Amino acid sequence: MIEYRQLCMHVCDVAKDTGAYIRAELPRLRGSDIETKGLHNYVTHVDTTAEKRIVKALEQLLPEAGFIVEEESIQKKGKDYRWVVDPLDGTTNFIHGLPCFSVSIALMHHEEVVLGVVYEINHDECFYAWKGGGAYLNESSIRVSAAGLLDDSLLATGFPYYDYSLLDKYMDLFTWCLRNTHGVRRIGSAAVDLAYVACGRFEAFFEYSLNPWDVAAGSLIVQEAGGKVTDFSEGSNYVFNKEIVASGQGVYNELMAKVKEVFRGRTK
Repeated sequence: MIEYRQLCMHVCDVAKDTGAYIRAELPRLRGSDIETKGLHNYVTHVDTTAEKRIVKALEQLLPEAGFIVEEESIQKKGKDYRWVVDPLDGTTNFIHGLPCFSVSIALMHHEEVVLGVVYEINHDECFYAWKGGGAYLNESSIRVSAAGLLDDSLLATGFPYYDYSLLDKYMDLFTWCLRNTHGVRRIGSAAVDLAYVACGRFEAFFEYSLNPWDVAAGSLIVQEAGGKVTDFSEGSNYVFNKEIVASGQGVYNELMAKVKEVFRGRTK
């Protein structure tokens, strides 16, 4: 049986090592290094090299595991375990020299996330959790906010860069949140948004048009920090369903009631 705590510590080292590489490459980045892989979706040699470094290290840690990776540097299916990797979450921020951006690595056992690491590179903050072990930031235990009202809360979100099918409904929710909270922030890395919910900097986060590598690691960290994570229908398929709500227990019901009201009758 895999000892998740020990494995998680090794994955933290992998994330930090990769973060050091990304940090060193930032001042060397040139406009010619940036490629477009889709509408408003960018990639650099830093993303692809970082992913290859991560994959090589993770294969040594757990050779039998498969991979779900953003930059498609490996095609490998695992029978029981899969690594879910975003080598650079916040590429648009990175290419503009704007904090924040992060490394996100999760391990799934069948359909369950059992380990998650999010390393925010600019502030050298490593958030991590393993199933049943609690959540941590740089070796200190973290918990979600205890706030009980959205009126006392600061929220985080993100905006789609290609899928605008739900944008009108989403903007209705965004506007309501602006009027009924301390504010809404958009910092450009869903992995970090989730990590910040886990440590109480944000009371909640919501977004749609996301991929598994954006949310897998952070979702477990939130849950192990005492928070709640679902999709927009209050289901448990937030890793693959391209939508997520994550929050402290105290504000979840109020926020989810509004999410379900706004997105009732939607078509995806």
